[in-house]
Amino acid sequence: MTKALRVVFAGTPEFAVPALEALAHSRHSVVAVYTQPDRPAGRGRKLTASAVKSAGLRHGLPVEQPATLKDAEVARKLAAYAPDVIVVAAYGLLLPQAVLDLPQYGCVNVHASLLPRWRGAAPIERALLAGDRETGISIMRMEAGLDTGPVYARYPIAIRSDDTAGNLRERLAGLGAHAIVEVIEKICAGAASVEPQDPAAATYARKLEKTEARIDWRLAAEDIERRVRAFNPWPIAESRWNGEQLRVWAAHVVEREVAAPPGAIIDSASAALAVACGINALALDVVQLAGRRAIPARRFLAAHDPAGVVLE
Repeated sequence: MTKALRVVFAGTPEFAVPALEALAHSRHSVVAVYTQPDRPAGRGRKLTASAVKSAGLRHGLPVEQPATLKDAEVARKLAAYAPDVIVVAAYGLLLPQAVLDLPQYGCVNVHASLLPRWRGAAPIERALLAGDRETGISIMRMEAGLDTGPVYARYPIAIRSDDTAGNLRERLAGLGAHAIVEVIEKICAGAASVEPQDPAAATYARKLEKTEARIDWRLAAEDIERRVRAFNPWPIAESRWNGEQLRVWAAHVVEREVAAPPGAIIDSASAALAVACGINALALDVVQLAGRRAIPARRFLAAHDPAGVVLE
């Protein structure tokens, strides 16, 4: 058996935790965890540790939280850990060339798409918005460009019709944990090879903006339904009910001829609240008024008269 590797792990959100856990339970040695500084969260804006920091501390691992990796002292401390490889999963900070060049086996990224499709910050949400039939995990050797490095392996999975960004992220996180350990073993054994990405096939998954969540009822119901799933759990698709914010947590397409203007309520007799769209209708299954809890549409309709309402 080849020697175990010294691994520095860099990640921040919950998505990265399964990969850290898998490496911590592998034969390799996680010598340090790098994550972003604690951030204010919640209504009280209390400083809160990242999911990766919490996981690292549970394993008794050294946790570093530099604001940047470009600082000379930060770079010296990282070098002192003498990593054979740096594994990165949704870290959120730029790795300068000096860091990329530091480990013997380079820096290896766990990316939530089938590269070169959906390079960038929001690959899961953009895949859902585009109506992709599959996505997956790519294990990539990092270079200076944005997700442009050569790929060790791709692990595809089907996108289900009921997938939200939240549950798809959970499935990909578990797949990423399996993938990174498998690839690290191949790298360690000298059995790994990389495939350059085709830049002509690249697409860019730009960061989500909260303004994207506002529903345009002139779109086809299928397009809006994809937005509902892609923006769950953040920022949540929304419209206006009599001028008040109405968030839509779940919905499904109703294929029917629609004569009413987009946004008009066309059916409230069933358990769902059907809204006219540019093509077909969208039945809202779970909704939430500002400051209230998310509830099934039937409960919402028991307290709110839909007569004459046009969502905006």
